[in-house]
Amino acid sequence: MTVPAGRAPLQVVEYTDPLCPWAWGSEPVFRRLRAALDGRAGWRRVYCILFDHDDDPAPDPDAETAWYARYVEDIGRHTRAPRAFRLHRVAASSWPSSLVAKAAEAQGPQVADRVLRRLRETVFVLGEPADTPALALAAARGVPDLDLQRLTADAASAAVRDAVRSDHAEARRPVPQVASVRGESPHPGAAKETPDGGHRYALPTLLFRSPSGVRAVPGWRPYEEYASAVEELAPGLPVDPAPLDPAAALARYRSLTDPERRLLTTGTWPPARALRIDTAGGPLWLHPEEAATHPAAGPGAPAAP
Repeated sequence: MTVPAGRAPLQVVEYTDPLCPWAWGSEPVFRRLRAALDGRAGWRRVYCILFDHDDDPAPDPDAETAWYARYVEDIGRHTRAPRAFRLHRVAASSWPSSLVAKAAEAQGPQVADRVLRRLRETVFVLGEPADTPALALAAARGVPDLDLQRLTADAASAAVRDAVRSDHAEARRPVPQVASVRGESPHPGAAKETPDGGHRYALPTLLFRSPSGVRAVPGWRPYEEYASAVEELAPGLPVDPAPLDPAAALARYRSLTDPERRLLTTGTWPPARALRIDTAGGPLWLHPEEAATHPAAGPGAPAAP
């Protein structure tokens, strides 16, 4: 459980997008960091809107999809994250998935985490990005403890749209630390130029704040860089969570990639009754209860070519 903003010695802001491949590949280290800080730090997500309404349409959608699939494959060589056997299209918009992810926060952090995870998996497991309201809501169907009727109403509300608009604006006011970033990472995370000549955070970026100061850790980074930021700004907070038994980890997270289970668990893998979903980038493991409602495990689920 994450403590409310303003009541912890450390605040973490995650600049992200449900459909971003680098954010998807960063989930193992982010899950580990959230487990280490559980109940001891505030954690807030800001939805940047990677695919915006005013983006110019591709003159050749098929060519764009083929290019983007190769781009995701290249990222996967670094992250080892699952990727769909076939990407059906490039997302038309991040707004629907971001609105649903933001709306889910009203139902608690565990529900919000699981809804966001399902939204990410629409692209990187199913190859069918949740880029319409219907697809984004369908992805969340069956998440434990989720009130789908409430989610549907909240995602369409003015309050949630205003909150995502605020996120969109905040993500376009990056701190000076990310104006120029050096490093050996394939995605060091310098701020990206926007069509209007401004800049936004590269995705993902974590911004750490405490009374001691502010530190940004942008782009694709090893876990040790996030742990270092915590130790610098909030000495004494734990940064090395105890690994979980495989069955307990799958019960907690419901869905685990191979990099995640290696980083978060210890013991014989897979646990009993875990369902393996193969992808072009390696397996995804589902808890049996998750598999009962997950679109990757149901009729019409994508299969290997």
